[in-house]
Amino acid sequence: MFHDSSGPRRLKPMLEELGAPIWDRDKVVVVTDHYLPARDDDSKKIIQITRDWVKSEGIAHFHDGQGISHVVLPENGYLHPGMLCVGGDSHSPTGGAFGAYMFGIGSTEMLGVLVTGEIWLQVPRTIRLQFDSRLSWGVTAKDVMLMLIARFGLAGAQYQALEFCGEAVRALPMQERMTLTNMSAELGAQAALIAPDETVRTYLQQTKYGAHLNELDWAHWQTDDDAAVAENHRFDAAALEPMVAAPHSPVNSKSVSQFNDVRLDIAYIGACTGAKLVDMRMAAQVLAGRRIADNVELRLAPASALDQRRAQEEGVLAVLLAAGARLLPTSCGICAGYGSERLLANQVAIATTARNFKGRMGEASSQVYLASPYTVAASALTGRITDPREFLSSVAS
Repeated sequence: MFHDSSGPRRLKPMLEELGAPIWDRDKVVVVTDHYLPARDDDSKKIIQITRDWVKSEGIAHFHDGQGISHVVLPENGYLHPGMLCVGGDSHSPTGGAFGAYMFGIGSTEMLGVLVTGEIWLQVPRTIRLQFDSRLSWGVTAKDVMLMLIARFGLAGAQYQALEFCGEAVRALPMQERMTLTNMSAELGAQAALIAPDETVRTYLQQTKYGAHLNELDWAHWQTDDDAAVAENHRFDAAALEPMVAAPHSPVNSKSVSQFNDVRLDIAYIGACTGAKLVDMRMAAQVLAGRRIADNVELRLAPASALDQRRAQEEGVLAVLLAAGARLLPTSCGICAGYGSERLLANQVAIATTARNFKGRMGEASSQVYLASPYTVAASALTGRITDPREFLSSVAS
């Protein structure tokens, strides 16, 4: 898989220089998600290069403007247990939520895969992360990852494979599992895996791959009881609480209670880690029947067109819009540093994105805090970083 930013604009000239054909067109998936909407000349050129190349090469699996690649890929049934996949994006470990060994590579390596269908890898060590009991209401996969990144650092799993397991992981819905494996990239991991179970089967049943489910040996794609791991870390999921990462790194993560005095200009619900259907549902639980603060702008960029449509059908989208959210296109947007919505000088934002590096989402003087959809929604209501459980407790009662 590759997208408009990592794909044809870089691969086309290298393929032409080699004079080499593509190894297997049926195993190539291309998604446009970074340079959309194409409002400036450079963006328009890159999108046109992508569309022209796909057409000239006869690539059938092309998803144009359907959402973010890491969400569009599983939606269309491309991922299933036991696969080996490469993606032209650092967050490609998302595929591990489906039991696929998927990792990100650069354009030069992608060229080799496109031409030969092969790639050399050193088998990594496995770091097992076991979460016992269950997450409390208001605590999400995003909070889990911010906790792990704060504890182990951006290189805490450098080039290794993470295995997420335990009762709390098994209890997570499919899209929450995707957040776990996606953000493994922030720990430096090459890949992350969750053993496929009935949750995966149910998800895949609703995709184009559903007809092939019985062909899989589900028992095979499980961890052996005596499997050796390099590290084994065990956590009490029930003890975790909402987390927030301060500028300018996910490493700067602490309990939400330590950020109560931070005033906000922007609340952003977007990206593959924070604007899937499950994420929009979380935000809607907080925002239902309420209105955002006058001094905050709430921006909503659904992760895919399909999830936006489902949110509309469920009434979730209506709740978010009624609360004051402004709907943006389904693309990577400012999470990847693109588009007209980039943060202005000195603006302070709280976002559901995966990274908050300096200048990534706008001007270098802007400040970005990372949090879950629950926390971002609660913060939009008060105009400052807020523990979402203050609002979720009233929902529960």
